[in-house]
Amino acid sequence: MPPRRPAPPTLRQAAALAVALVVPPACVVCRRSAEAVVCGDCLRALPWLRGHRCPRCALPRHRAGCPAAAAAFDRAWAPLAHEGAARALVHALKFRASLPVADVMAAHIAANLPTDLRHPIVPVPPDRRRRRRRGFDPAAMLAERVAARAGLPLSACLRRTDHGHRQLGAGRHLRRSAGRFAAVATADLPPRVVLVDDVHTTGATLDACAKALKERGAEWVGAATYVRTL
Repeated sequence: MPPRRPAPPTLRQAAALAVALVVPPACVVCRRSAEAVVCGDCLRALPWLRGHRCPRCALPRHRAGCPAAAAAFDRAWAPLAHEGAARALVHALKFRASLPVADVMAAHIAANLPTDLRHPIVPVPPDRRRRRRRGFDPAAMLAERVAARAGLPLSACLRRTDHGHRQLGAGRHLRRSAGRFAAVATADLPPRVVLVDDVHTTGATLDACAKALKERGAEWVGAATYVRTL
């Protein structure tokens, strides 16, 4: 599969980019005037995850065993913790439609992506109603840019089959409840693929996606997200 070019912008994406050209630039994190999407101070404040982390769940430590021990995905990784400036970047993309943030996030992922996660990329699928309201899909946008920067093939082959229950603010038990997130793969897969999403919280979404991918031929599924909830 050759690397796929990013999809052309939607009307909402084009409008957001046009506004960005007219409105004086400001850092999306601190809102102060800046020459870039994120100012230097906020970039330096990013909570990078360094040192040892569990290759299965991406956490630096476990309280009572690896929470991903029974998950369908085989490997998880994120460059940053879901806090501070990194959390603000995710929020700016998802809820304020700050589309240039996707390039910043993708650059952080692609530049640090471990060798064993450099395989064909599959974005976590959106709820269709939420995508229509936003006018874009944050995970797909992030996956497209990571694939382009890393020179990896991209396959948007997952489709959600649940009713689109809201994930934000849901606790661990609710996130893992049966039927909360369900997906199917619409194409056969190569032996090794990597899911891309913005946030890894409980891993329930990644688990459901990995199961769907393995049902269509994937033998090994990794997961790369921008941030990991600690």
